Amino acid sequence: MLDQLSLGATAGNFSPLMLFMEADIVVKAVMIGLLLASIWTWTIIVSFGMKIGQISRKSDKFERAFDKTENLDKFFDEYGKSSLPSAKVLAAGVREWRRSTSKAPIDREGTRQRLASAMNTTIAREVDRIADRLNFLATVGSVAPFVGLFGTVWGIMRSFSAIAAEQNSSLAVVAPGIAEALFATAIGLFAAIPAVIAYNRFSHRLNKLEARMGRFADGFHATLSRELELGD
Repeated sequence: MLDQLSLGATAGNFSPLMLFMEADIVVKAVMIGLLLASIWTWTIIVSFGMKIGQISRKSDKFERAFDKTENLDKFFDEYGKSSLPSAKVLAAGVREWRRSTSKAPIDREGTRQRLASAMNTTIAREVDRIADRLNFLATVGSVAPFVGLFGTVWGIMRSFSAIAAEQNSSLAVVAPGIAEALFATAIGLFAAIPAVIAYNRFSHRLNKLEARMGRFADGFHATLSRELELGD
């Protein structure tokens, strides 16, 4: 009788560890790759969740302080070098304002357009920077099930080979290979499902943050536009 250990886990022992230890090298590679992807996925989920929460809390504090300030230059000196996304939008607006109003005559309409462009560009850059690692979640969510399916197909192919070698289609022959195959699929889903859920959730929160920065930029743009009108 063909050595059952070469086919997969022994009949009746389908623990995850045994299924991995007795799997074919190809299926093992699939499992290891998916497990590493799952670990990195959870690392991104935890770190990004903490990061976006921290940005949201600091943005609340920043915007409350901005609403109360009566001296824009002093406020800029305090927050202008902050790494907070909204603070970078403020810095971009102030820098463009100073460049555009440093020499007379002032092109008021051109200044308004340059202010909007500078702040919108900063918003887009900050969103891209924050969302950098989210692409990995999207990749895992879309690819992991197919990688697991590859392991499944490979395991089933080995089961059919066992049937041919044994000339016996009993469960004792085919069950180990099929169990390994299904385990690979399970690991693929284990990696993909959290990645898809987290990607959708974080994309929503990132869209809210982008809209928030856009509202701040619009308000700041309106403030600077009023300054231009007072200069008439």
